[in-house]
Amino acid sequence: MIVAGEGVARFVSEQVGAAICPPYSTMGLMRGDRLVAGVVFNQFEGFDVHVTLAGRGWTKGFVEAVGEYVFRQLGCLRLTATTEQPEVISYAQRLGGEVEGRLRDHFGPGRDGIIIGILRSEWKFGSFPPDCSAADRHFTRFPNKEACFEDTLPRQTS
Repeated sequence: MIVAGEGVARFVSEQVGAAICPPYSTMGLMRGDRLVAGVVFNQFEGFDVHVTLAGRGWTKGFVEAVGEYVFRQLGCLRLTATTEQPEVISYAQRLGGEVEGRLRDHFGPGRDGIIIGILRSEWKFGSFPPDCSAADRHFTRFPNKEACFEDTLPRQTS
């Protein structure tokens, strides 16, 4: 089951060992009563949203839901992820992403962040027509009520 809420942000924050500060939206994957994966969508910049992700056991449905939210609901042309985990880099590349750079000491001393960009046109799970961009509708705020995915998902409470 896909959930949203503060519990997802806390899970991701604990997994990556870094604070995550609002504003953000979240999406998490539950297996039974346990949260196993999560995405925090923060730093919305109109045509781009930065994501922080953590966990294991990502399902095709969960990955499709992430793409649906980023590329159709938010109307972004790209998503940007920063990670230090080699398996996340590999998975992002299989989704259509490319390594675009390195942020030295991003996760602390000696822990560089690898920047990965995934373009809507290169996303491997579903296609989104060129006219689905909603970014110009809500460029100045993150995200507007119409685009807020959290409003449609059950809350993760623990």
